[in-house]
Amino acid sequence: MIALAICVLTVVPQAFAQPYPTKPVRLIVPYPAGASITAREIANALAQELGQQFVVDYRPGAAATMGHTLVSKAAPDGYTIGIGTTGGLVSGPALLGNRIAYDPLQEFTHIGLVTYIYYALFVNANLPAHSVADFIKLAKASPGKLNYSSPGVGTPNHLGGAQLVTLAGIDLLHVPYKGSGLSISDLIAGTIHLTITGFSSTMPHIKAGRLRVLGVGHTQRIKFAPEVPAINETLPGYYNTGWWGLIAPPGLPKPIVDRLNLVMNKALQSPEVAQRFFAVGLEAATSTPQGYMDLIRSDLQAWRKLIKEAKISVDSLP
Repeated sequence: MIALAICVLTVVPQAFAQPYPTKPVRLIVPYPAGASITAREIANALAQELGQQFVVDYRPGAAATMGHTLVSKAAPDGYTIGIGTTGGLVSGPALLGNRIAYDPLQEFTHIGLVTYIYYALFVNANLPAHSVADFIKLAKASPGKLNYSSPGVGTPNHLGGAQLVTLAGIDLLHVPYKGSGLSISDLIAGTIHLTITGFSSTMPHIKAGRLRVLGVGHTQRIKFAPEVPAINETLPGYYNTGWWGLIAPPGLPKPIVDRLNLVMNKALQSPEVAQRFFAVGLEAATSTPQGYMDLIRSDLQAWRKLIKEAKISVDSLP
C-alpha cells in the first residue's frame, strides 16, 4: 500500500507537467461569424506560439449568453475556451439576474482582457441630426416616430439605446436584429434611424458619407476619434464601453491560465496587432487574470446602478 501511494505521488505531478496544448483547442465566440477580427487575431496568435490549432467556433444567440453558457459548462482541461464579452458577462447578467444560467464572476476562469470596443451612436447621413442634442430634439418633435436598432435584446447596444431613451426623456422604438450586419444595411437604407454599435462595422460607411457618428459611449473622448464628443457631454451619466476578453470553464489549472495569459499579452503588445485593431476602431488591451475579473466586477456594479437609477427592467425596455 505504501509503495502504491509513493507511485501515485510521483505520477500525479508528472501528469500536471504535461505540455499544453497537445491537440486542437476550441475557441467559442458568442457572436456570428465575421463579427470581429478579435477572435481571429487571438486564435492565430495562440496557435503560432503554442503550436496547435485554435478552432474558432461561432455560437451566437440569447444576447451572447448562449456561447458563454457553453464555455461555463465545458470541461476545465484547456481545450474549450471562449471570448468573454460585455454583453455576456456584464449587461446581460446585470439586467436579467438569475434568469441567466451562470454567474459571470463565479462560473468562469478569467484569463485576460483582449480589446476595448467603443460603442457610439450612428445615424443615416441624410437624417437632419449632427449631434446628440440634434437627435434628441428631432425625437422629441416626433415622439414614437424614430427607431433604433441593436443586435439583440439585452445586449450592451440595446441598453445603450435604453439609456438614451431614459436619460433624454424621448420615445424611440427598439428594433432588435440577429447580429449587426443587416442592422447597418437598414440604417444606410434609412429604415433604421439610429444604431448603437462599434466603429469596426461602420468605418467604411462613415468614410463614404453614408453614416454619421454623433457621440461615443465612453466616459471621455477616445484616441481613435478625438473629434467625436462623448455622449455624457450632453447626457451626464451616460456610459457604454464594451470589451472582449478570454475566458475558460471554472477550475482551469493555474499553469494553463498563466500560459494563455502570457502568450495573449505578448501578442497584444505587438505593434502590428495593435495597429490592426486600431485600424478598425478597437483598442488592444492587456491585463492579468485578476485585473480582468476586477473589470467585470466593476462594470457589473456600474451597470446595475445605472439600470436601477434609469428604472430599466426587462418588462420596460423599449
